[in-house]
Amino acid sequence: MPTARQMAADDPAMAAAVQRSRRLLHRRALVAAAASTVPVPGLDWAVDAALLSRLLPQISSEFGLSAQQLDQLDPEKREKVQKAVALVGSVLIGKLITQELVLRAARTVGVRLTTKQLAKYVPIAGQAVSAAIGYATLRYLGEQHMRDCIRVVQEAQLQLPAPATKG
Repeated sequence: MPTARQMAADDPAMAAAVQRSRRLLHRRALVAAAASTVPVPGLDWAVDAALLSRLLPQISSEFGLSAQQLDQLDPEKREKVQKAVALVGSVLIGKLITQELVLRAARTVGVRLTTKQLAKYVPIAGQAVSAAIGYATLRYLGEQHMRDCIRVVQEAQLQLPAPATKG
């Protein structure tokens, strides 16, 4: 399966959106890794769900696929996007991201998450393993969402939004 970077190689605007999304993803994955080391049952799951429920809409927004951005499209273009979303099979693009949707996406990596829960109770080495799994899990889900966004943009032939300026 091609990476998001490979999928965006021929389009500078797409490559820039991937780069911005990866920066966001890396920062959030570091927070998830830190939360994974704390030996409080369920804390890391709650942190992961909270991080993902904010991160995924931010990634969607980089590609012009947030719920608000899609609402602003003309009906014909919106229909093309909806068909592309159905083709890709994403349940997270263009939707209000709820904890239920995040948990549904997290089930795809459920074994990793269970291992993370168990590993954190082994002193030091277990916490390091738990942190690594926490980081990798969030990165995996974020990368998968990015690939889905790229495929939808390409299928629907959407114009990417201008990057948000920090002011």
